[in-house]
Amino acid sequence: MKKPLFSLLLASTFALPSYANIIVDMQGVDEKDYIYDLHQCEEMSGQVQKQKSSGGAISGAAKGAALGSAGVAIAGGSGTEGAKKGAAVGMAAGVLGRNRANRENAEQYNQDKQTVVKNCMTNRGYVVLN
Repeated sequence: MKKPLFSLLLASTFALPSYANIIVDMQGVDEKDYIYDLHQCEEMSGQVQKQKSSGGAISGAAKGAALGSAGVAIAGGSGTEGAKKGAAVGMAAGVLGRNRANRENAEQYNQDKQTVVKNCMTNRGYVVLN
């Protein structure tokens, strides 16, 4: 009676993080070996590098200022006024673009970590179902 409770406690202690949501066919698998191998594979997935996002508010403002001043100058207005408006719009676009890029990088990072864990477990002889 104590062994199933201990196994459940041990398995919950090494609960999978969200990036390592894998399903393994446990038929014929020693639970202790599985937990050990999973832990090693998760440690290995820590070598995945996060991508840095480029651009942002400053570069967006510079691009917006250039485009704004050029557009207003072509239309016959003051290039300075167009640069101010373009910089404001460019800064807002740069902030929004950077936030989106950060979210996409985080999603890709988690997918890459999950792929490493899946490949590692497969290479150790486990049947990964997802």
